[in-house]
Amino acid sequence: MTYTILAIDEKTGRLGGAAATGSLCVGGWVLRGDPRAGMSASQGTAPSTLWGEQVLERMRAGSPAETAVAQTVDPDSGRAYRQLAALDPAGRTAAFTGEASVPACGHRAAPGVIVAGNMLQDEGVLDAALAAYLSTHGDFTDRLMAALFAGERAGSDSRGLLSAALLVVGRDIAPITLRVDYSETPLSALSELLVRTHTAPYSEWVRGVPTLDVPGRADV
Repeated sequence: MTYTILAIDEKTGRLGGAAATGSLCVGGWVLRGDPRAGMSASQGTAPSTLWGEQVLERMRAGSPAETAVAQTVDPDSGRAYRQLAALDPAGRTAAFTGEASVPACGHRAAPGVIVAGNMLQDEGVLDAALAAYLSTHGDFTDRLMAALFAGERAGSDSRGLLSAALLVVGRDIAPITLRVDYSETPLSALSELLVRTHTAPYSEWVRGVPTLDVPGRADV
């Protein structure tokens, strides 16, 4: 039903995720992030937003991604219908795909990045998204978007796409939280929204708001 990428930017230490699905509101359902905890993507046939929050809580308390995922998944009697991916602040990744997940489903990982999906046209969607992220140079957000577009070209959610989202967090920035909750062309709409965040006056204003590193900032 959804494919997602979570990654750490090796240049800045920022954490990011991007997701797309053939249903509504993927950003609200799937992506969670905190620079002190990591990133999570909770999805599946019966996705648990609780999982997304719980795995972050465990990673913020010091658990590596693999332990945090296991501790989140194991007690849940409905886990067969869910999928979870996690990235901790050190860039370690882990994933779980329930046995009742709709195929094609699974995950792919490389150092500092993980891609997960279910109800895909085929598993080549995962391979294409990961390869695009790894081979794209430039801004972190552009690399995340490249992964989404590559996944779409490779077959995408088997139903097509109706929503997409991008989330980037870091100690030195205000969160970049972009959501296209419904569109016939959600990746194009998300890409256009991202461009606008890099453009004045928004790009100038957002540099003056508080961050974890500078909580008292008020450059108005």
